[in-house]
Amino acid sequence: MWVGELEILHAVRTAVLSPTATVFGMLTLSMTKETKLVACFESALFIPDLRATDRLQALEEMVDSLYENGRVKDKALVLEMLRRREILGSTGIGKGIAIPHGRTLAAPELSILFGRTSRGIDFDALDNKPVHLFFVIVAPPHDRSNIYLPVLGRIVEKVKESRMRQKLMKVENFDELKKVFLADA
Repeated sequence: MWVGELEILHAVRTAVLSPTATVFGMLTLSMTKETKLVACFESALFIPDLRATDRLQALEEMVDSLYENGRVKDKALVLEMLRRREILGSTGIGKGIAIPHGRTLAAPELSILFGRTSRGIDFDALDNKPVHLFFVIVAPPHDRSNIYLPVLGRIVEKVKESRMRQKLMKVENFDELKKVFLADA
């Protein structure tokens, strides 16, 4: 993990756990209207009820979906990348949220998978509480649009609000997910 990523992870965790924190201001400003967050989500990558019961199963289930939907070329490589990322520090940022993420040659373009579980999964989150909402972000090592970090930042900004997390726990389908993000745009 490079130093910049450590700083971002710290800022992400701080933003979610502190209701008054504002991070990624510079990064969120760099997102243009054409790259609105909702445009990054896809119906094929919406899992409203994860079957997994532990951290590894959750990663496997979500990577399987990315692979089956053609968003990554090598399932094993992506799963290993996310596992190694979790060893460096949990992407469970607190308040029921995890954002497993990374750059890999196996991802031809940025993809976001949304997964939810009502049971909650122990993900070694910062606050030691179960995770209910997952946002898996994979991107190529070098993407021309350079939206990987701004997208990560925008998700953090959105989910730090209790109202947003409550709405996300209630969405039943992809259209409702889009409406939740559009309503808070």
